[in-house]
Amino acid sequence: MIEKSNVQHVGPHFKRKSMEFAWYLSGFVDGAGCFSISFNKKAKMKTGIEIKPSFFIAQNKRNLQILKDIHAYFGCGAIRFNKYDQTYKYEVRSIKDLINIIIPHFQEYPLRTTKLKDFDTFNEICHLIIRSHHLNKEYLKQIIIDSYTMNEAGLRKYTKEDLLKILVR
Repeated sequence: MIEKSNVQHVGPHFKRKSMEFAWYLSGFVDGAGCFSISFNKKAKMKTGIEIKPSFFIAQNKRNLQILKDIHAYFGCGAIRFNKYDQTYKYEVRSIKDLINIIIPHFQEYPLRTTKLKDFDTFNEICHLIIRSHHLNKEYLKQIIIDSYTMNEAGLRKYTKEDLLKILVR
C-alpha cells in the first residue's frame, strides 16, 4: 500500500513502487472502474436539472483491501458498502477532487481500453462544471448529449429525451 504522509521518501525504490502502483491502478480501472455523469430533476435549480459527476470502482467484499489501497493512494473519496449486491464501492464525487486528483492521474497514467473515450468525455464535462457552464441551458444540453455516449450499457434514471425536454421549458 502506498501511504501519503509527511515522510520524505528518497531514492528510486519508493518512486518505482509508487509508479508501479499508479500504472496498476490505471489498468485496474480499465477493467473495473467507471466514470459517470448522472442527473436528477430539481425544480429549485435554475435549469431544473442537477448534474452529478462521479468516479467509482466496485468490488466484491472479499476485495475490500484493494479499495482501501486506492483510497489511500488518492487521498480523497470514500468507501461504502452496498447491501443489495454485497459489494464495496470506492467513489469520488467532489468536483474539486475529480479535477485536481483523479483526472490528472489518468492523464499521467492513461487508460488503454475503450474506457479512455468515457474518461475524455468525463474530463471535458468536469471542466465545464468547474467553470459553472452547467448552469447555462445550452452547455447543459451538450453535457446531457455527451454524457449519454458514456457507459452505454449502464442503467439510467432518466432518458436523454426526458432531460432535454426539461431544458426547453
